[in-house]
Amino acid sequence: MIKAPNIILVGPMGAGKTTIGRLISQSMGKEFYDLDKVIEDNAGADIPWIFEREGEDGFRKRETQALESMIQSDAGDCVIATGGGIVMRKENRDILREGALVIYLYASVSQQLYRTSKSSHRPLLQTGDPKATLTKLFEVRDPLYRDVATLVVETDARHPRSVANKVLSTIKRHLSMETSLS
Repeated sequence: MIKAPNIILVGPMGAGKTTIGRLISQSMGKEFYDLDKVIEDNAGADIPWIFEREGEDGFRKRETQALESMIQSDAGDCVIATGGGIVMRKENRDILREGALVIYLYASVSQQLYRTSKSSHRPLLQTGDPKATLTKLFEVRDPLYRDVATLVVETDARHPRSVANKVLSTIKRHLSMETSLS
């Protein structure tokens, strides 16, 4: 088993954060949390309802509160899959940089489009042109993901188990390099 701090997965919708997060948490013997699910449980409502009632800003505030409470309550013992927009608030980026190993699961726009095409629970994609929306989100968010990421792992055209194994080996390599430098 790898000893590691909290591991937080960031990246666009469709990158596989929840699926990969579950797989690596099992391999590492850590608790797994999907931040969107935590927000829904806390609110007693699903994310589309929160977006409809409170707008994106209301949702982002809830997201910051949930992230902060997750980091404080489970220090060093969990894997957290975040929503794609977590990096949009400076406050969240600051929280992500403190005391966690942040993995950016990179997925191209075409891969995101393929993986999200049948999903009806993604409020930002309920537009006439999901590809244009994903492209615009990618242009804004990719530099922010890279800014907070400790490590970047590409997910395109890979099976979830293969991506999870790549994440685990990347974490192991990173932690052993960190140990040898200290």
